[in-house]
Amino acid sequence: MVDRPVRGGAAAQVIPAVTEWTMEMHDPGELRPAPGPRVPMTFTLSRVPSPDVGRALYAAVGARVCWTDRFSWTYDDWRAWVERPELGVWLALAEGTLAGFFEIEAQPGGHTEIHLVGLTPAFVGQGNGGHLVEQCVRRAWQRGDTWAEGTGPARRVWLRTSTLDHPGALANYRRRGFTLAGETTGPKSVPDPRVAPWPLPDDPRTTRRAAAQELMS
Repeated sequence: MVDRPVRGGAAAQVIPAVTEWTMEMHDPGELRPAPGPRVPMTFTLSRVPSPDVGRALYAAVGARVCWTDRFSWTYDDWRAWVERPELGVWLALAEGTLAGFFEIEAQPGGHTEIHLVGLTPAFVGQGNGGHLVEQCVRRAWQRGDTWAEGTGPARRVWLRTSTLDHPGALANYRRRGFTLAGETTGPKSVPDPRVAPWPLPDDPRTTRRAAAQELMS
């Protein structure tokens, strides 16, 4: 592995062989139910787009499985992403605590991509992952009805996973009914997830100082 600096001073490792799989499902009847979660979960569609919440979820869930592709995104990048009507984000709550989330995009031609799905650390390793994926896929097939209204029905639900993801992710997707649609292997530069940059719309130091000066004038 080769280390090199990246934006924000975070070192990146070039991992020589990362395998990425594309998984797909073509009919809602192919979805296989998962065992129930260890604690009851409720799922809520986020109806107020928030780049701050999106970035926080990405870090909280993804840091331990090397979700780093969005490290370079600015605040405006995040805002442009989450404010699109074709994007749906659901929050999973268990016992009053954020247990996980998933992010689904309605794409042209009925293609419906699960971009992100995962649990927060306190709920990992307890048999909750299958239930989260099942609920995510069920909502993906509800495209055009309960979310992304006017985009038409889902005709294909798909996602990507890789050897950087949770070790049980690929098997979990297979158990839910996904089949393999493609596989690639190659090098990938992965920044250190422990030192993720945090995009903000402005510098709080200067904005607070300017506001204080305005009050004093």
